[in-house]
Amino acid sequence: MLNSMEESTRRMRKFVDKYCAKSGTTTHPDKKVTEAVINGLANNNLTLGRPLCPCRFYPDKEAEVKHRTWICACDDMQIYKYCHCLLFVNKEGLPITEYLPEDHEGRVIHGFVKDPTPDKGRPLRDKAQEREKERKARPS
Repeated sequence: MLNSMEESTRRMRKFVDKYCAKSGTTTHPDKKVTEAVINGLANNNLTLGRPLCPCRFYPDKEAEVKHRTWICACDDMQIYKYCHCLLFVNKEGLPITEYLPEDHEGRVIHGFVKDPTPDKGRPLRDKAQEREKERKARPS
């Protein structure tokens, strides 16, 4: 277990740097965005034991941790290379939307954003069809 927010933040910065290199993304050019997300991840890592995405609302955070969908790097990042938090983005600060279904909220909001490094990231790309079926089955 982590001992302090400082240690948790340091670990999250290290994770983010490594994940950017691995996924071919960069952190948001507005450092305030990056810091807010890293601090939220660090806090959740310290208090919940896992870096739960801080950009979403959870009625039960512990249940979400067990479900794992929103543990950073979340399923959407690993399947579609899309970061809801805008932590992992392209150099212009836009989330990559190229692999999202056309009616996905990210594509609707940001439009089509091409992946500048298609040879990196998306280790769960084979789960895209399964994820799309789940998304369409959810009530609106």
